[in-house]
Amino acid sequence: MPATRSLFGFHAINARLRQRPESVEAIYLSATRRDGRARDLAARAETVRCPVHFVDDARLREIARSTDHQGAVAIVDAAVPYVTLDDVLETLSEPALLLVLDGVTDPHNLGACLRNADAFGVHGVVVPKDR
Repeated sequence: MPATRSLFGFHAINARLRQRPESVEAIYLSATRRDGRARDLAARAETVRCPVHFVDDARLREIARSTDHQGAVAIVDAAVPYVTLDDVLETLSEPALLLVLDGVTDPHNLGACLRNADAFGVHGVVVPKDR
């Protein structure tokens, strides 16, 4: 059985469903959230045949091991696919659009950079191993 981990928050779960839907084992949504974001996430999960469970907030905190779950937690394969920059560039049929970051010290800034890269259709993000 492959190792799993929890992934929480709507942006993170939607990104995983777009990039690697086969790695999402199940999604848990707050039973009290019936807004557009929750409906959209449930619909996206349904299109890739990922089970969605509506649970109470205490169960979400338990699964996420955090209170910052935003009402959405996914159980995903913990394995991270190793992809080199050459692998990415070889698969492109158009000029590459890359985001190269150096010295990111605030994880919130990194998250904002990654969300913007996704919105602009960036093919790859290059970050230093440390910092």
